[in-house]
Amino acid sequence: MTKNRNAFYAQSGGVTSVINASASGVIEAVRENKDTFGKLYAGLNGIIGALQEELVDTSKESTSAIAALKHTPGGAFGSCRYKMKNYEDSPAEYDRLIEVFKAHNIGYFFYNGGGDSADTCLKVSQISEKLGYPIQAIHIPKTIDNDLPLTDCSPGFGSVAKYVATSTREASLDTQSMCATSTKVFILEVMGRHAGWIAAAGGLAAEKAGDPPHIILFP
Repeated sequence: MTKNRNAFYAQSGGVTSVINASASGVIEAVRENKDTFGKLYAGLNGIIGALQEELVDTSKESTSAIAALKHTPGGAFGSCRYKMKNYEDSPAEYDRLIEVFKAHNIGYFFYNGGGDSADTCLKVSQISEKLGYPIQAIHIPKTIDNDLPLTDCSPGFGSVAKYVATSTREASLDTQSMCATSTKVFILEVMGRHAGWIAAAGGLAAEKAGDPPHIILFP
């Protein structure tokens, strides 16, 4: 692949408390490797930013602003829940994507998200070969569910695990304080899709046998 081609980065799916830290890491890495990369464009609202050619030239942002992303909540560039169809079902969409990438000399595609985002990366990689425009597609893991194959601990899971464990501990103390005359049972429902990692994290609240949570139900 020709050196000094530009890169595209975007965020996808539900944002986590650390997704902007991943963004900061990607942007800083691109800046540190000027012999390989040109500019990095961030797409507004995920892949939609590429399709609508709504791009942020991150080279115009200061070093301190990019570093500050590591401690910034939310999704700095906006996210989306948009799953691209197969090329056969929506060729115009992919043709538009390649058109925008060609216009901005983009040869690297960084997509920050969960399972559907990984699927988008795969499709972009496949379509680049099909349409004869080389793109190196890289998926950046991000999911609180911690359900990505071959990923031991996905960025986003650690923070939600701590939050759920803390919430479980606090709820158990409240219940213990009131159980004589009020609430005797507290049920905490958490996210996690088809995986039980977040539910299991509630068990971190217990310090010894018999401590809450007394029952953890897995999907």
